[in-house]
Amino acid sequence: MNKELHDLAGWSVKTALSSGADNCRVGISGERFVQMSYRERKPENIKEASTRELVVEIFAKGRYSAQSTSDLRRNALTDFIAKAVATTGLLAEDPYRALPDPKYYEGRADVDLKIIDPDYPQLTAGDRHDSVKTIEEACLTEGGEKIITVTAMAQDTHEERVVLTSNGFEGYANGTSYWAGARVTAQDEGDRRPAGYNFVASVARRKMPSPGEIGAVAARRTLSLLGAKKLKTETLPIIVENRNVPTLLGALLEAMSGWNIHQKRSFLADKKGQKVASEHLTLIDDPLLVGGLGSRLFDGDGFAAKKRVMIESGVLKDFYVDWYYSRKLDCEPTTGGSSNLIIPPGKRSVAEIMKDLGRGIYITGFIGGNSNSTTGDASIGIFGHLFEDGKPTQAVAEMNIADNQLKFWPRLIEVANDPWVYSSRRTPSLVFADVVVAGV
Repeated sequence: MNKELHDLAGWSVKTALSSGADNCRVGISGERFVQMSYRERKPENIKEASTRELVVEIFAKGRYSAQSTSDLRRNALTDFIAKAVATTGLLAEDPYRALPDPKYYEGRADVDLKIIDPDYPQLTAGDRHDSVKTIEEACLTEGGEKIITVTAMAQDTHEERVVLTSNGFEGYANGTSYWAGARVTAQDEGDRRPAGYNFVASVARRKMPSPGEIGAVAARRTLSLLGAKKLKTETLPIIVENRNVPTLLGALLEAMSGWNIHQKRSFLADKKGQKVASEHLTLIDDPLLVGGLGSRLFDGDGFAAKKRVMIESGVLKDFYVDWYYSRKLDCEPTTGGSSNLIIPPGKRSVAEIMKDLGRGIYITGFIGGNSNSTTGDASIGIFGHLFEDGKPTQAVAEMNIADNQLKFWPRLIEVANDPWVYSSRRTPSLVFADVVVAGV
């Protein structure tokens, strides 16, 4: 626990109460990040910042507001908090706004999530430059004369946060994160310039692939798109690459939120306990995953973090409902948002699955698209590779898949054994049967 931040948060809570608040929540966060990019073998962008912010949430006479400041001097905060309480009294009443019942604070896991990199203080400016330069150089070396542009990027962040409430909650979070990668453009036939990428993230730098590997993969992924063509519209199996599965899950998560359910904008609102996907889909939300980018001991309401099975063998088991919307919906709260999302991996590799399918499309990227959370209708552009006789034969682009979520997810026929570990979305590649892929 950061004693300085803890003491300031406690003092702020008392100040808010003495200024007329019935209850309050105070969060103080500090962040330091360094972001860097290279292009044409020289720095293109370098940003470094350290920030601190105090957010005070005021509950007063049935009214609520949240206000923030970066001035953490106590004499300035005294005036800031007093004005926050006063302005809250001018707002409309909202009977559903209140601090949670303290019983939801109980049961917090006593575990080290290992989300802070002990080596972070030793990271130097030279280390950062060397890493990004190596990513760019690896792209250029791997890609050769076909490469037009490379933008190599990396960022590292250290964040800590203290949260206190007037009804007994105390929480502290401290973690690091890193991401790195490159965007690459290559010269194709005529004026076609396919763009590829490779980005990875982790809470610890030592768990990242080497900079050289990151860059080489970015180049290879881009070169694999050369010669892409639009095929005739066809119904066939598709395999969605592991790192792209979260794009598909986005529509489900949106429809599982308490906000959308309350607004009657969720096609899943009346589907709890029902089958919404094939038996191959199990979706786990695990905030207690050691070393996870989404790991946490408590959520935004202060609820003790718990592992939850959101979808089990295709059956919708739970929604994401925070304290506020649980009161509006008159239901038991769960948590306001996702943490680490996990789809348990299957037993076979993508290559093995391709052999059995014979002909299909391996999707390695999505473009644009839209999804209606009310109806479940969705449409999105795709690119990737046609495979025949179990082997990739042709890059494909400018094609589209469109379907309703409640019809699409039941077509899931297999889950591969390749979970993507460089994200808070630990998703393997997914295989769907009988999908209409629209082209010419």
